[in-house]
Amino acid sequence: MKKIPYTHQYIDKSDIKAVAEVLKSDWITQGPMIKKFEERLASYCNAKYAVAVSNGTAALHLTCLAAGITKGDEVITSPLTFLASANCILYCSGKPVFADIQQDSVNIDPKEVKKKINKNTKAIIPVHFAGQPADMEEINRLAKRYGLLVVEDAAHALGAEYKGSKIGSGKYSDMTVFSFHPAKSITTGEGGAILTNRKDLYEKLLSLRNHGIIRKNVKLFGPWYYQMQYLGFNYRITDFQCALGISQLNKIDSFIKRRREIVSIYNKELSGISGITLPVERPYAKSSWHIYCIRLKAHSRRKDVFEKLQKAGIGVQVHYIPVYWHPYYKNTWGYKRGLCPMAEDYYKRVLTIPLFPKMTSLDISFVIRTIRKVMESI
Repeated sequence: MKKIPYTHQYIDKSDIKAVAEVLKSDWITQGPMIKKFEERLASYCNAKYAVAVSNGTAALHLTCLAAGITKGDEVITSPLTFLASANCILYCSGKPVFADIQQDSVNIDPKEVKKKINKNTKAIIPVHFAGQPADMEEINRLAKRYGLLVVEDAAHALGAEYKGSKIGSGKYSDMTVFSFHPAKSITTGEGGAILTNRKDLYEKLLSLRNHGIIRKNVKLFGPWYYQMQYLGFNYRITDFQCALGISQLNKIDSFIKRRREIVSIYNKELSGISGITLPVERPYAKSSWHIYCIRLKAHSRRKDVFEKLQKAGIGVQVHYIPVYWHPYYKNTWGYKRGLCPMAEDYYKRVLTIPLFPKMTSLDISFVIRTIRKVMESI
């Protein structure tokens, strides 16, 4: 039986050729492709600087380090995200504070963010859920009012736009984080990046990526000389990964176009099915449509629907369990259920259905037909 996964990478001959050429070269890590990829990525997003790293989680960690998050600091983020969005705060001994979501966009609600701001708040990490940009203008307004840093978790949102500006441009934030996991808009296998328009943050991120090392006083001591200025990490990415990233960037607009075409079909064909609610795209946003999440009106049937779709060959998934529901957050930090009612209700109802550029017309029709059949059976 054919199985359609909820997502899948798109790799073609040009990607394979790009990687093979680097593997045959003198550099396979810490070579020229890293800088080239960073420059291409920054240019695509209309940002000044980009720092490529080993994965999206590493990128989030480095943003918190560069932002100076430390013990006693609080950082506000969404509960409806992958764990890394909050874990990165804990890595720096800060405290994650969860603000509830907007019911329609599923993004962090600026009104709820405002309620959580206090004298210990240092930063806000909005998450662009499913590729839908959060309300960055309002979040930025709050940040300026209270003297906070803003880090966009745009792991889902490379290629998305907010009020005509590319996500990653830094128009409304200090730093933006991308992921290049195979499920994302483009892939480098594993990989991530931080974009910023601030030179001070850029230089600190470059050092933190490489053990906290800075090459300084070379003329005085010799060409071998370097200094460790910070307690950094080995979060470096390889040259062949960046070669793949450059090749993938050449196709990103076609990837996003195809995702949006599939979403348009889903919106049309699934809208008449009783018992489900479809995702929305707010007028100010152009989503990259990383995932397509439907909501079941009868949340008590979610497990039944999930299992029936899987049995029929549809690789459904659930995004996400609220971060503070996980045992570590509950047992170690004392977070309790009921903290963010909108996010908790969404989790109980959500199902992610297949969406990726390689889907064929037959795949799309099969998904729609199967969902319709399953929903009619319950």
